[in-house]
Amino acid sequence: MECDPKRSLGLGQLSPMVHRNSKRRLLNQHPDIVKRWSRLRSRRFVAKLARSYMRVWLTYKERERARAAEAAFETIKHYAIKSENSKMKGTALLFNIGLYLLIADRDIQAAKIDALTHASEWKRKLSARIILLTIYEWDADQVTGRELRDALELMLIPQEIRQEATQALRKLRNIQEKATKQFAFIRNAAIAHRDPNALVQYRAIRDLNVDEVMNTAGEFYLAIGVFINILTKLMTAGNTLPSMLRQFAATMDKQA
Repeated sequence: MECDPKRSLGLGQLSPMVHRNSKRRLLNQHPDIVKRWSRLRSRRFVAKLARSYMRVWLTYKERERARAAEAAFETIKHYAIKSENSKMKGTALLFNIGLYLLIADRDIQAAKIDALTHASEWKRKLSARIILLTIYEWDADQVTGRELRDALELMLIPQEIRQEATQALRKLRNIQEKATKQFAFIRNAAIAHRDPNALVQYRAIRDLNVDEVMNTAGEFYLAIGVFINILTKLMTAGNTLPSMLRQFAATMDKQA
């Protein structure tokens, strides 16, 4: 005889009558308990209403910002592709760094509204985990190490602009390092689903503070914007005849 999983778990006996009886039992409780339950329900309702309002408001507010970010992404992507096999290696490197940062920027932008306002708590925390993983795994040294310093020297970039770029990159690294320390447990246990103990994974997700993640994401987001502005200065400073001739000569020397 086949076993009914609902019956075996006691779920088959649930009915509207059970819920009505639960309400009656609640009304028969001490007034303080009823008040506490009512306040809890009210807070949940207000939180749900606030998220619904914020979802509409943020979608409207972020629309212009999203368009500008997409336009910047498409422009940088176009020039990164165009300069991929160019003899202007310094310029090509700057476009690659810009695209590297804007990919992270777009990922955070795409998940941000759901992390803050989605009706489902699980989906809010999933979006927060995606944002956290983007920041956690971001590795500036892959694109902004010695190669960048050499490129800026080759392009004859003024020292003051180089210092601005260095400070902006240091800020990004500091935010990333802070996220690495603060969220190491949730990253290892739940984001990568590495912990074989499912309860450890579940509790890590349950206890994830979305507000803390979004505060870190906000800092990272702003720091990317600062560096993108400096990147524009770097490209402008490198768009001179002496800079282009020097880059071209260096490429020819390597090929010789």
